[in-house]
Amino acid sequence: MPQFYYRYATRVPREAHAGQKRLGFCNAQANSLIVRKTKIICTLGPATEKTETLRQLIQKGTDVFRLNMSHATHEWVRNIVPRIRRLAQTAGRPVAILLDTQGPAIRTGELETDLHLKPGDILEFTVRGAKKKEQYSVDVNYPGFVKDVSTGDTVLVDNGLLKVVVLGKGKDRVRTKVLTPAGLGSRRHINLPRVHVNLPPLTKKDIADVALGAQLDVDFVALSFVREKSDIEQLRQLLSRKKSNAQIVAKIEDQLAVRSIEKMIESADVIMVARGDLGIECPMEELPIIQRRIVKKCIHLGKPVVIATQLLESMITNRLPTRAEVTDVANAVFEQADALMLSAETTLGRYPIECVEVLNRVAIRIERSGGAGYANGAMLESVRQKTVASAVALANS
Repeated sequence: MPQFYYRYATRVPREAHAGQKRLGFCNAQANSLIVRKTKIICTLGPATEKTETLRQLIQKGTDVFRLNMSHATHEWVRNIVPRIRRLAQTAGRPVAILLDTQGPAIRTGELETDLHLKPGDILEFTVRGAKKKEQYSVDVNYPGFVKDVSTGDTVLVDNGLLKVVVLGKGKDRVRTKVLTPAGLGSRRHINLPRVHVNLPPLTKKDIADVALGAQLDVDFVALSFVREKSDIEQLRQLLSRKKSNAQIVAKIEDQLAVRSIEKMIESADVIMVARGDLGIECPMEELPIIQRRIVKKCIHLGKPVVIATQLLESMITNRLPTRAEVTDVANAVFEQADALMLSAETTLGRYPIECVEVLNRVAIRIERSGGAGYANGAMLESVRQKTVASAVALANS
């Protein structure tokens, strides 16, 4: 199994597994795609599942392929993993496979027709198919929803497009007031900021998916909606029982995980800053600060860190990225994140190959510029250390 490139000697990875030697991620080679320190992760989907597209993605610089088990079937995974490995072997490039679990997602139930809501409307959430009492009502797939939320809590639906506040609750329902105008359809994701949800870290589906990953010898398994160190340990025990050496990627997706970030970093093999759900859970102006803080802590504690979500979102439909997207990617490299992950850009987008080319070009250019020295500063803790470092820098100037 490969490891993400460790930029500094202070980043001490876990003991390498036999599979790491097989793929040799840390071997410096003449090929510029291998020398590039920042790794590229591509999520596979309808836009990238054909063999020729996979071949081009590998050729253009993809280091890790992500299988999103929220959408992938076991049959599809069994078909695509061997093809990836054959193509990587033919190309002579080390390519890893990351299986991303769906996790314990809370979603709305089925609606006959979409609801069109405006501020001030009352929206009722029911559990276990309870009979509705309000004009606007939707069932929730999580029976503990009523118990977990409290009056005054904010509930976000459909990636934050719909925002409601809890007015009160009964035995099998929660009454809320709509704060933002939005439509509401079936099976929309629900976020509960600052609420500790009593869901198991691994669902029955996740356990079956991890077992499949173990059979196929995947290199990484990502744990979605991780909240506590014990969540990671449960997955590690499952992998051990399945005799898998896969490394664990802890996805930081809510404020509870952010508050426990040091424990997460210590327990996981890799940290992923999943900016999609995390950006919903926290104020937008806080997200860059949280990202930088997590990267800094990962550097200090010697663990790889992945930046994910909306890196090149406009390239889902446009051949070229925006200047803001290029700057976002560059800043992640300046911060010295170990990997950048593409999601919808390569699952559904029109230009998946071009997306990889953009990440490759930007990452190589920023690395060759010498970077921002961000990680070096992250490792200096005391005033004395910083003073000495400043003196050395001045002497060398």
